[in-house]
Amino acid sequence: MSVVFALATPPAKSAICVFRVTGNGCLGALSKLLNGSEYNIGVFHVRSFFGENGLIDKAGLVVFKGPRSYTGEDSFEVYAHGGLGVMASFIKAFKGVGFEQAVGGEFTKRAFLNNKIPLHEAEAVVDLIDAVDEKEVQLAGRSLFGDMSKKIVRLAENIDLLRVRVEAEIDFSDEGNDYLDNDLFHDVCLIRNKVSLFIGGCVNKKNYFQKNKVLLVGPVNSGKSSVFNRLVGFERAIVSDVPGTTRDIVSSELFYESNSFSVFDSAGLRSTNDVVEEIGIQGTLKEIKSADLVLGIFESYDKDVVSEFEVLCKKDKFVCVQNKIDKFSGEGVGFDCCVSAKTGEGFDLLKDMIINFFKKDELGDNNNFLIRDRHEQVFKDVLLSLDSACEGLKENTSLELVAEDLKIARSGFDELVGKKFSDSLLGDIFSSYCIGK
Repeated sequence: MSVVFALATPPAKSAICVFRVTGNGCLGALSKLLNGSEYNIGVFHVRSFFGENGLIDKAGLVVFKGPRSYTGEDSFEVYAHGGLGVMASFIKAFKGVGFEQAVGGEFTKRAFLNNKIPLHEAEAVVDLIDAVDEKEVQLAGRSLFGDMSKKIVRLAENIDLLRVRVEAEIDFSDEGNDYLDNDLFHDVCLIRNKVSLFIGGCVNKKNYFQKNKVLLVGPVNSGKSSVFNRLVGFERAIVSDVPGTTRDIVSSELFYESNSFSVFDSAGLRSTNDVVEEIGIQGTLKEIKSADLVLGIFESYDKDVVSEFEVLCKKDKFVCVQNKIDKFSGEGVGFDCCVSAKTGEGFDLLKDMIINFFKKDELGDNNNFLIRDRHEQVFKDVLLSLDSACEGLKENTSLELVAEDLKIARSGFDELVGKKFSDSLLGDIFSSYCIGK
């Protein structure tokens, strides 16, 4: 494989930028970039790097000798000053010595192809990068750092042992004996149940990594946009005293106490003859159906008005919020939370209420792993094969068919860890990775 490089940090002005290089033969070119300066393997150095026009930068350098590296190949990393000109100069210098720019996921793909990590752990790398809160990190980490691999290996070994016993039964049956292993049916069913339990404790990434959607609704001029801006921390939505100012759905991400939410501002709900405003109102009604949590923003408590919103938004996902407590007196009777978008009063409490609403159950130690659609389908196929094996033993059918069912089940685990794969599968997996990983 060729020597490739990648800028592993965002291409923006920053304190440092990091370049990663991998490929057998890269260390010879590194000597040219260092003008012959020496280095030790696995030790952090500060060295001067040179291009065709002279000194580029004095930068940090760590060299890894294959196979004891992330990719299994000779590799090195450069920690340079994060100026755009510096980045451009390094890219030019790397190309000048024959390095090629890496594509997304190429480093992790090489790690897999060089047997450094199994395929499902390679997939967990990007899951960890995608994680936006501590729970997601925990789930992805359990897959990445070997917990899932250990359980898969144990399940696969159990199936191998069952296959040996079935093959032995086949040999004995050739001598005119029936099932000598009376516990075989019980043990096949037991491993089937273990696989089922394992699957039941897994979480599909597609479902778990959904952004928690928070929608702000309320009458016109209740201060929804002001509350929205205060929540997200900047002036994202237009604020005006003119009724019907907000017509389009405006959204932003909210990160608070290691939790993330998608927050949406919406048009005020009222009867109107304005065609454009009516389109915005219909958009709000549509968003209500897909929202996970709805914050009803009101200036004062009107039981009839609030009740209408509760029915419209479903009471179990509706939080009643009073805004403008700096302007209106009262103790907030009837409200779940009272805030002032102008002063910021009450917003810490409101954010805590949002977190508590979405709070995920604490993850236990048993079988809590993040999986993808691919993994889920493999597990389902494994389970179907084990079900078939159990049924075959129960009905006293051909042991050859039972052995084949166990073989197919075992093959599913091989597919999961990447002992059998297609080029198209690898393309689908690693195309979603960021450059430099």
